Amino acid sequence: MPCHVKRIYDDAEPGDGYRVLVDRLWPRGVSKDRAQLDLWLKEVAPSPELRTWFGHRADRFAEFTERYTAELDANPATGTLREIVRTHPTVTLLHAARTPEVNHAVVLARLLS
Repeated sequence: MPCHVKRIYDDAEPGDGYRVLVDRLWPRGVSKDRAQLDLWLKEVAPSPELRTWFGHRADRFAEFTERYTAELDANPATGTLREIVRTHPTVTLLHAARTPEVNHAVVLARLLS
């Protein structure tokens, strides 16, 4: 099943399918109407400690991926997200990170593929 990654600040499109916000914190400046979410699954986001350590630094992304994957293995919300991907033809994981290639939603999408 296709699993896409997109910034929450980008406009919603019909091709997004089921839209899931995977950030722990609500993104600044985005109204709930504009977000057009189907689900806010904040429990699947990285722990606050891991997020703070990572700081969206590209040089830490490989290690972040390992640590975050370990967190996901022990996280019941991962099963919820797997079920969503299994039951919807298209799922878009939404995040607020500025860097489209270096963020936790990318790790999630790879894990779910």
